Amino acid sequence: MFLAIDTSAGTSVAVVEGELVLSERSTEDTMRHAEVIGDMISGALDDAGVPASGIDAVVAGMGPGPFTGLRVGIAAARAFAWGIGVPVIPVVSHDAVALEEWAAGTRGDLLVVTDARRREVYWSSYGLDDRMPARTDGPGLCKPDELPYPEFLRVDATQVSAGDLGRAARMHLDLGIPEEFTEALYLRSPDVTMPGARKRVSQ
Repeated sequence: MFLAIDTSAGTSVAVVEGELVLSERSTEDTMRHAEVIGDMISGALDDAGVPASGIDAVVAGMGPGPFTGLRVGIAAARAFAWGIGVPVIPVVSHDAVALEEWAAGTRGDLLVVTDARRREVYWSSYGLDDRMPARTDGPGLCKPDELPYPEFLRVDATQVSAGDLGRAARMHLDLGIPEEFTEALYLRSPDVTMPGARKRVSQ
């Protein structure tokens, strides 16, 4: 049984058992991750009728995503996992979007795109065959008019489903696919930086 958390685009929390999503709570609000994440975790567990002790692992969406929002979800996933003594499974957030398309019957080459703000977008490319969706390039960051693979089917996602994130984690484990990205995928410097040393004032 997995608890899955993603804050790369809005906030989504789900309880997943195998291929079955037992509960999911989501919002597309990209400004209140920290305010809603605790209640959404509690609510998703209550909706599924699953106690914290019933969770075997916590799936964390690693992005790509904006710095502030993304780190809230990853921190929440790590704190919850530490609290109940279970591992964290990192998954690229775009993998959830690709899995949703694959499960709906889409096949061929796919480009997943999400908003990166600052007039930029995040992207990942996938090959969707009958076996599974496989990431072939990315994640990357660019201007909208610089997106690669213009011939691919493009999906612009405004929300990443934690339910699909948990299902992607289960598929990766079942197929023995290691997750190469174990740290947050900000893909650029944070919006807020530490100030440098104060300049000496000349007398």
